Amino acid sequence: MRFRVIAVGERVPAWIDAGIADYLGRLPRQYRLEVATVKASPRTQGKPVAAMMEAEAARLEAATPDGFVRVALDEHGRSLDTRAFAAAIERWRTHAPGIAFWIGGPDGLEPALAARASMTLALSALTLPHALARLVLVEQIYRCVSLLEHHPYHRE
Repeated sequence: MRFRVIAVGERVPAWIDAGIADYLGRLPRQYRLEVATVKASPRTQGKPVAAMMEAEAARLEAATPDGFVRVALDEHGRSLDTRAFAAAIERWRTHAPGIAFWIGGPDGLEPALAARASMTLALSALTLPHALARLVLVEQIYRCVSLLEHHPYHRE
């Protein structure tokens, strides 16, 4: 099973990269998780926000492998507990080669792109900095994989 987290914006603090690397190193061999970034549209050129979001959406879509289930992240999305998230991953892995998770830029995801996703997912009711959302998502993917593989990482 392949996972691809695709986020708008390239710079994140070193501690985010270290946290992500830690979880990537823990994943069982049969799972592959990549974190990819696409360029954010410059907010200094006076372009309308909708045009910048449209350009970012095109880059997110281009970075999404064919056949992957698409999941849009948004604080107004569906809230799942870890077991429900693991069950969704289990369902998706039966009919797709992987799952792509989209994290938008400073203004979020373009509405048309989000509408093409199989699910809009909220990591929290809180608004998270986008870099932190990457780390939280990677940890939750690892947690779900540990549940699916009957590893004792997740406890209730």
